[in-house]
Amino acid sequence: MTLGTVLLLWTVMVATSLLSGIFGMAGGLVLVGVLLVLLPLPAAMALHALTQIASNAWRAAFLMRHARWRIVAAYAAGCLLALGAWSLVLFVPDKPVALIALGLSPFLLKLLPSGTRADPERPAHGVASGVASMSLMLLTGVAGPLLDSFFLGGRLDRHGIVATKAVCQVQGHALKLLYFGGLVAEAATLEPLLAGGAVLASMLGTLLARPLLAALTERQYRLWAGRLVTGIAAFYLAQGTWLLMFP
Repeated sequence: MTLGTVLLLWTVMVATSLLSGIFGMAGGLVLVGVLLVLLPLPAAMALHALTQIASNAWRAAFLMRHARWRIVAAYAAGCLLALGAWSLVLFVPDKPVALIALGLSPFLLKLLPSGTRADPERPAHGVASGVASMSLMLLTGVAGPLLDSFFLGGRLDRHGIVATKAVCQVQGHALKLLYFGGLVAEAATLEPLLAGGAVLASMLGTLLARPLLAALTERQYRLWAGRLVTGIAAFYLAQGTWLLMFP
């Protein structure tokens, strides 16, 4: 990989970590799309997992007192169930399929009847979200859009959403790194310089986001978070469809 490509990736990682640090979402969705273009799928998934573990752990450390641990525990149980099931088949999707799944993911919860809308504070819903999110993470690299919709449907404030989702994402991406970095047949290998810089870039973006998150009102947060997720998802749906039709 050329130095120019490495610098480009580090810059994108700072920007996407900044975005996630403000909204607790959307940054990972942008980053995985860039990585899928530049790297083989297993390597893209492994590097994305590494950066997301770093940025989410750093974000969680700043907002730890706002995390809701019952939600984290239920989500973790669902993730482990899904990882166990997927480990039996070790499926790795093609890039167009991964991009289409990325695009569709934010709209999955919207298909539920209003009376059965997901509530992050209900343990059964947390387990179901963990199963669905971990499955989506192994298919597309991220579960952000689905998890974003899950948290925005509840009654948590913006700090509670960002903190709890960050802890959930750390454990989800750690399991994804195990899957793509050790379990699949063509396990990913990462250049140490690229991987180390990715961790630092993710931490920098998260640090820069702190004052911007504090400046947002609850109304502004929910308005712009919803718009970002929908817009990015629509782009990936179009991109994946194009690649499928014109490989």
